[in-house]
Formats: sequence, C-alpha cells, structure tokens
Amino acid sequence: MKFIKKFIRNDKAATAIEYGLIAALIAVAGITAMRSVGQSVSTTFQAVDTELTTANAAAGGGGGGGSTGG
Repeated sequence: MKFIKKFIRNDKAATAIEYGLIAALIAVAGITAMRSVGQSVSTTFQAVDTELTTANAAAGGGGGGGSTGG
C-alpha cells in the first residue's frame, strides 16, 4: 500500500515527460523553420546565379578571365 501512495505522489516522471514533449515540439518547430529558411536561401542563390549568367552572356564573356600573358 505504501508503494502505491508513494507512486501516486511522485510527479517527477510526469514532469520529465512534459519536458520531453516540450523539447520535441521545439525541435519540430526548429526543423520546420530551418527548412523554410533553407528553401528561401536556395531560391535567392538561384536568382543570383541566373543574373550573373545573364550578365556574363550579355558582356560577351565566355569563361576564362585574366590575361593571355606575354
């Protein structure tokens, strides 16, 4: 009987479970936010790449860069 009373009064396990659930929720929110930011950054870099490629083509640049030396 003492064991049951002691078990009922012990709320450390419930608190640990609650903290675990909160940590899991924070992790899911963080992963979702990072995925969204990652996609946004990827789109930005893709736009920069397109602009640089277009500017390079318009300037008549074809690879290389630098002088031919001599």
